[in-house]
Amino acid sequence: MTNATATSAGAPPHAPTGEARGTTPDQFEPSSQAAAPVRAADRINSLDFIRGIAVMGILVANIVAFGQPFNAYTYPEAFMVDDGDPGGWLWIGQFVLVDGKMRGLFTILFGAGMYLFMERTWARGGTRGLQAWRLFVLLLFGLAHFFLLWLGDILAMYAIIGFLALACLRWTARAQFVVGLGAYFFGALVYTLFSFPYFLTQTSLGEGEGMAETRAEMAAGIDTALADDLVDADLIISGNYAGWLAHRVSEDWYFPLFNSGMFFLETLPLMLIGMSLYRFGFFSSAFDRTRMVRWGWAGVIVGGVLSLLIGLIVKDADFGYWAANAAFLSWSPLPRLAMALGLAALLVVYSPAWTGWLAERVRAAGRAAFTNYIGTSVVMLFVMHGWALGLFGELNRPQLYLLTALTIGLMLLWSKPWLDRYRYGPLEWLWRCLTYRKLFPLRR
Repeated sequence: MTNATATSAGAPPHAPTGEARGTTPDQFEPSSQAAAPVRAADRINSLDFIRGIAVMGILVANIVAFGQPFNAYTYPEAFMVDDGDPGGWLWIGQFVLVDGKMRGLFTILFGAGMYLFMERTWARGGTRGLQAWRLFVLLLFGLAHFFLLWLGDILAMYAIIGFLALACLRWTARAQFVVGLGAYFFGALVYTLFSFPYFLTQTSLGEGEGMAETRAEMAAGIDTALADDLVDADLIISGNYAGWLAHRVSEDWYFPLFNSGMFFLETLPLMLIGMSLYRFGFFSSAFDRTRMVRWGWAGVIVGGVLSLLIGLIVKDADFGYWAANAAFLSWSPLPRLAMALGLAALLVVYSPAWTGWLAERVRAAGRAAFTNYIGTSVVMLFVMHGWALGLFGELNRPQLYLLTALTIGLMLLWSKPWLDRYRYGPLEWLWRCLTYRKLFPLRR
């Protein structure tokens, strides 16, 4: 859901086109020399800008689950107060414009970042062992984020699936793209199976003889899920952080593994697509601008219209639990892919011309996306938990969006001044030091 950052580990002034610099020569593999981290002059600005948009958008997607029981993310009735969304149009707006699209962008960028990191590593005679260590460090960050801060972490999932993506790094760019796209379509087909509960419980297909018991079991499943949410909510509201942490360790410990299995057929394909797009020169404007604009708008419009139709189906089903879950998991993968790729294309094309103060702050937020991603969870910990401001369960959807805007403002406020004085964001710096097992200078 939320989303891990694909923090750039080093980028050449221009991305490779075709296979010229995208191959991974065997002669580089045996050496153990480590690569150096990225220099400021070697960054691809479009990656930073897209990453900045994505990290802000991910907060928009996750804010309901930060401030209300986790199932409220998809199911409005899980709100502990009136959700403040008559007609459900805010739900639909978020579903169409944000949900899954920002995670899709992040995953594509993560794949691009993996290959970008390895390109520099191979160029210095390093091996994939360094990337494996880097992913292990990310896994530790993700587990700490999950257990100490927030249930919706995806850093651990990215690290786990990233270990599998290591095996694909030496494929040709074309193979990465074809396999990634094919696997994504296969996954979209598999995910349609998860819409079965909706058809069974909210359509006439489940009204046949012998189905009453199954429908009752599914209704009980909803009650169980909401009851589990309330256990977590009570611990947060009471300010019992130790009890909340114990509950996370004893009852929810398997979530990172579960999410890795559940979203594997979406996440790994998008990583492969991200690797191939980087190697084709997609992020450095190597593609024809007119075609990028045409295909970008086509992806956004077609994906947006299809997402709107799905949202209207959920609205017609009164935003029922299984309808909402089917919309997120089963029906939206293909519209989500179209919009994520379309948004990426448009941001690559248009962002170089955006040089004002706001655009520069968005790029800075993208350069510090790892810190901003985890930092928002820290902020929400203080805002929501009973031992601090204690606003969990108190805010409706519009109020949560207002909180989101304030938090995004905080991201934009601190990121650029910090990076004007320091080489990396705080967690970006720590990740680099742990990756290379070397203390790098932080201050410029």
